Amino acid sequence: MHKRRPIQKVLVVIAAISYLAAIACGVAAFYFGKGTYDPITASLMASVVFFVGVGIVLHVISNTDLPNLKIEQ
Repeated sequence: MHKRRPIQKVLVVIAAISYLAAIACGVAAFYFGKGTYDPITASLMASVVFFVGVGIVLHVISNTDLPNLKIEQ
């Protein structure tokens, strides 16, 4: 395993928060939704897809061995 940079450690935390937000939106859609044609249910389920997508992208970035792109003089 490679050594993570500090920003990658922050991205892991933000990814975990995104996963938790997706779970919270899913639970809210289950409790507050009134059916499949309800706009509230649709927006909460769209939020689930969004937060899961953000979590996956940030998780992948945080686990990647990023090269040093700093220009040396």
